[in-house]
Amino acid sequence: MSGATLPTPAFSPLYQQIKGLILQSLQQGEWRPGEAIPSEMDLAARFRVSQGTVRKAIDELAAENLVVRRQGKGTFVATHAEQHVQYRFLKLLPDSGDVREEGPAQRRVLDCRRGRATADVARALALRSGDPVIQARRILAFAGVPTILEDIWLPGHAFKGLTAEHMASYQGPTYAMFELEYGVRMVRAEEKLRAVLPDADQAALLEVTTATPLLSVERIAYTYNDVPMELRRGLYRTDTHHYRNELS
Repeated sequence: MSGATLPTPAFSPLYQQIKGLILQSLQQGEWRPGEAIPSEMDLAARFRVSQGTVRKAIDELAAENLVVRRQGKGTFVATHAEQHVQYRFLKLLPDSGDVREEGPAQRRVLDCRRGRATADVARALALRSGDPVIQARRILAFAGVPTILEDIWLPGHAFKGLTAEHMASYQGPTYAMFELEYGVRMVRAEEKLRAVLPDADQAALLEVTTATPLLSVERIAYTYNDVPMELRRGLYRTDTHHYRNELS
């Protein structure tokens, strides 16, 4: 086959290989959220590479919010329980300023039950139709105003025992509860946004009319190695809030 171009084998730089090994340890729970990982010197000795190679791998993990460097203390597994990352997946901000000025959202859990995955939910969560899932519905209010209506689906095998009472009583961020009590850390998410009108039930729960335009946000959240662990469909009021994203 003269003139044919043979495929070139994919080349993975050494630091990327080390990054993959560290990710594997994170996924297996060797270091829990909030815990320190070994020093660059110890990791270099463990993987038999230079400290510079380890440093470059950790730099990428830090840029992806998987680990956090603390000056003079070391590098720690990132956690949603930390103040500066609690709002990383919440992009709805009040028109008057930062969401922190409002304080945490008031959560009202309307339902949380076990069910079976429909075809679209199974597809989003890489399950089979009919596999067990946890389905929850809740309202998030700011300053007493219902602002977000969310429907959430979670793989049943990973969230056994999750109840409405548990979701309602947990004081911290929901993603912190997932990682601390169920060992599932959401590390990234993909979202689809569109403008919609609510049906009668949705409008009543958000205290708006059926003619009020809402922002529909569908999110799939992933744990390590791009394993989908949550499907979340939210309806957002934007009369006093706006959706803000930072592109770089």
